[in-house]
Amino acid sequence: EALLAEAAEPGAPARPCPCPLPSGDTALSRLVRRLLSARRSLDLCLFSFSCPQLARAVQLLHRRGVRVRLVTDAQYMGLHGSQIGRLRHAGIQVRHDQHSGYMHHKFAIVDRRMLITGSLNWTTQAIQSNRENVLVVEDAEYVKAFLDEFERIWEEYNPANYRFFP
Repeated sequence: EALLAEAAEPGAPARPCPCPLPSGDTALSRLVRRLLSARRSLDLCLFSFSCPQLARAVQLLHRRGVRVRLVTDAQYMGLHGSQIGRLRHAGIQVRHDQHSGYMHHKFAIVDRRMLITGSLNWTTQAIQSNRENVLVVEDAEYVKAFLDEFERIWEEYNPANYRFFP
């Protein structure tokens, strides 16, 4: 909460966090710090996104003028607690798959230079209870491979390309 309060309004006091998430330097706070480091762009490719703290960080970036694009799974974006509608409502560009299989990726690209990937679904359940892994890489070769995949999927899920009738 302190990270998000400072990012939203520098110098503002942090609200007490009523949630059971751990406080201090945690995996969640380290992830939020990496996200908040974005200055130009944040590309997200996430299967499931229901963690309100991560959604707040993404919204803060959008309000700062960072270009945020999000690709997600159609079946999971409508589940109870999903943050996708909230992000869409805030003006963030969201695209989703149009087929029966899952869009199961879990990665973020910050400023086209930092890759955040791993098994972590961006859900409170995963952060609080699951055994997950997150890898942060700033190697151009790896970032480029994931960025190419993001751009490919982003274009594939462009609503202008949807075919509703054979």
